[in-house]
Amino acid sequence: MVNPKGYRRGTRYMFARDFRKHGVEHLSTFYRSYKRGDIVTVKGNGAFHKGMPFKAYHGRTGRVFNVTQHALGVIVNKRVRGRIMAKKINVRVEHVQPSNSRKEFLIRCKANDQHKRDVKAGKAEYVNLRRQPVEPRGAHLVKVNKVNAPELLTPVRFEIVA
Repeated sequence: MVNPKGYRRGTRYMFARDFRKHGVEHLSTFYRSYKRGDIVTVKGNGAFHKGMPFKAYHGRTGRVFNVTQHALGVIVNKRVRGRIMAKKINVRVEHVQPSNSRKEFLIRCKANDQHKRDVKAGKAEYVNLRRQPVEPRGAHLVKVNKVNAPELLTPVRFEIVA
């Protein structure tokens, strides 16, 4: 059997709907408002053929540069041979989700700003707000007694059973 050369080649599972996720799309997908500069994730929805992105952009995160009635213009990075190019694609809102990539960062910024205000008001002490890598676990002593005696393990001798 020859290799198909179609536009949606290799997308059998990529654009397939999840188990028990078929049927009419929720209205929240269409009512969600996007603004220029928002970060979104492009994820093709197989239930809608109109405005579906090409398979190479599936799962990519980009920035909205244009908003129309039913679609968004998104700038997405795409690797073309040796270089990474910024590509502008137009995608309908059914195939776009708000990205969670900055959620943790924004929560941390808000908490840091609140801490700075508390320090200025005298409610809290100054603490370094920079993230630190996780340190290795602390040392501890393992006690060896009659109950917890170490057990010596040796390999069993190989014997040929005839």
